[in-house]
Amino acid sequence: MNPLNSPIEVGIRALVLLSECFPRPLDVAQLVYLDHAVLHSGDLDGGPSSLHPDLPIGPGELGMRRRSMEQGLLVLLRAGLAVMATSDEGFAYQATEESSSFLNLLEAPYVGSLKQRAAWLMTVYLREMTDVRQGMRQITERWVNGLDAGARLGGEDGEQCVHLR
Repeated sequence: MNPLNSPIEVGIRALVLLSECFPRPLDVAQLVYLDHAVLHSGDLDGGPSSLHPDLPIGPGELGMRRRSMEQGLLVLLRAGLAVMATSDEGFAYQATEESSSFLNLLEAPYVGSLKQRAAWLMTVYLREMTDVRQGMRQITERWVNGLDAGARLGGEDGEQCVHLR
């Protein structure tokens, strides 16, 4: 079992986000975006420092994060810390009344840092009704720009460049 991004770790991060926006439900796409944003808050305008370092596999990270988030949400559902809600827009997840009490029992500094960043994130992004797709687009554009700058390869004459766009 991988100790990083395990279903329990991702579930705790999702619970912090769901509790911060309680009673508003969030769908998986929103949770995937917000999970990335809470860990890499330093990449956002005016955000607090990031909790996790940038990874060279950043673009693949979001693709893997959806599956991890779904597994983390299953842990929360089984523990009774979240419920699934339906609406015309589809399925969403909502913290339960017990969620906040459970989180208050966790004393790890990491959880405190998650709570601080989640509170900032909810203030800035959800109250301004930031479109999750637009937020994801900004993240991937930043990665593409970083890859594009790093992908310049010198040919035999030093003038050949490869651009990923």
